Amino acid sequence: MEQRETCARTAQAPIDASRRKIFRIAALGLAAGVGLHGRSALAIEAVPEALRPVVGDRLVEEDAEGEPVPLKLADLRVGKPLLAFPFDTASKKIRSETRMNKVVLLRLPEAELDAETKAVSAGGVLAFSGVCTHMGCDIKTWMVSEKVFACFCHGSKFRPLDHGSVAGGPAPRPLPVLPIKLEGDQLVIAGPFTAPPGFTPQA
Repeated sequence: MEQRETCARTAQAPIDASRRKIFRIAALGLAAGVGLHGRSALAIEAVPEALRPVVGDRLVEEDAEGEPVPLKLADLRVGKPLLAFPFDTASKKIRSETRMNKVVLLRLPEAELDAETKAVSAGGVLAFSGVCTHMGCDIKTWMVSEKVFACFCHGSKFRPLDHGSVAGGPAPRPLPVLPIKLEGDQLVIAGPFTAPPGFTPQA
C-alpha cells in the first residue's frame, strides 16, 4: 500500500476556529480573483505587486492562531509538508490576501539535495508554490516512496528534488520554487518565485 504523508490536521478544530478558516479561505479566493472552488482565475500576475512576497519576509504556518511566529528550521520535521504564508516582520502583516502567496515547505535530508537544489534551500527545507499548476488545488501531500508531491484533486505529481518538475498527471508545468535561506534559525525568503504561481484553467 502506498505510504502517504500529509500535513492535514487530524484533530477537530473548535467551531469558532473552523468558521474563521472558512471566512478566511473565501476572502483569500476573492482577493485573488479565484472563487471558492478556485477554478476561474489565473496566476499571481492578477495580484497587485504590493501584495506579493518580498525578499526578507519570514514564513508563518497557514493555520496558526494568535500572534504570528516566524517558522524556524526546527519547526519542520523531515518528510512532513507544511503550508505557510510570507510574513512581513516590520508591519507584522501576514501576506495572506491571496492564495497565490501560499507556500508548501518540505524538509528533506540535505544529503539528498544536489548543489542546485541546495542553493535555493535552507537547512534541507525546500519551498514551492502551494497551488497546483493544473486547477489551483492546494499541494500538501508528500508521497514518500515516489518522492513526489501529490495533488489529490486530479492526480498531478511534482518532484521537489528536480525543481518541482511534473512527475505525472495533468499539470501543464512545474511547481514554482521559492528560494529561501536561514537567518539565525528562521526561514527567510531569499528571492522571488522562479515562475509565476497559479494555474491555467483546463477545459
